[in-house]
Amino acid sequence: MKFVGAHVSASGGVENAPLNAKNIGAKAFALFTKNQRQWVAKPLTQASIDAFKANLEASGILPKHVLPHDSYLINLGHPEEEKLEKSREAFIDELRRCEQLGLDKLNFHPGSHLVKISKRDPQYEEKLREAELSCLDVIAESMNAAIAATEGSEVKLVIENTAGQGSNLGYRFEHLAHLIDKVEDKSRVGICLDTCHTFTAGYDLRTKEAYDETMEAFGRIVGFEYLMGMHINDSKPKLGSRVDRHHSLGQGEIGWDAFRFIMNDPRMDDIPLILETIDEEIWPEEIRQLYALVEA
Repeated sequence: MKFVGAHVSASGGVENAPLNAKNIGAKAFALFTKNQRQWVAKPLTQASIDAFKANLEASGILPKHVLPHDSYLINLGHPEEEKLEKSREAFIDELRRCEQLGLDKLNFHPGSHLVKISKRDPQYEEKLREAELSCLDVIAESMNAAIAATEGSEVKLVIENTAGQGSNLGYRFEHLAHLIDKVEDKSRVGICLDTCHTFTAGYDLRTKEAYDETMEAFGRIVGFEYLMGMHINDSKPKLGSRVDRHHSLGQGEIGWDAFRFIMNDPRMDDIPLILETIDEEIWPEEIRQLYALVEA
């Protein structure tokens, strides 16, 4: 069974997110547990925590179908020690917020190496590989440190694949596999696949043959046992553009067929399937359209 929803607002308090999800007919949702563009936020109050749990139960949405997202400011692979430590502290705080709310996942972008390398440099490819590998190892160290700091927690660190824009890592399945390999407690790690990011990173989804090839590669390189959520988005940019710009379903370069494949793929059962499409006014209709794709 599929559980589709959207990344809903938590404006006015996290307790409002389950209500906003219910209002659009969602069976899953994502949220920010604090302002995603600020480093520091007030701690969650017990009243807010209790209201969130009550509203979540009233919504009929299970905690395992909620996929919180961390702050966009966090870079677990930052090359500067002070900024890396700041990111690590903020990430640990996000994990603890999820635990307070009774949620078992935290979705995050891996990180960026921020190294500027000229493509005219004859050693460009070699230097890029070195920068990426070094950064991936720092991200893994950050993940291990966060897991150690939240020992006993059941909150899983859910790595989101990226489009590969700028110096962002996680755009190759091999990046995701490298991080999982380096994480010591693999019971605390998972993956969220974003369809727009997957597509613009160069993995085609538009035909059944292309979809099967991409998912076979993911299964072989990463493993479906680690898939814990998906972001369901069409793409404004073309295949392999390495640009991250989402579009409404069926209005971008991916098209409807890919979403029909997902909605009929049993490997995507019982995980949150989250819309991050650009027009929240049509989220209820997009949710209905996705469920209509399910074949008897």
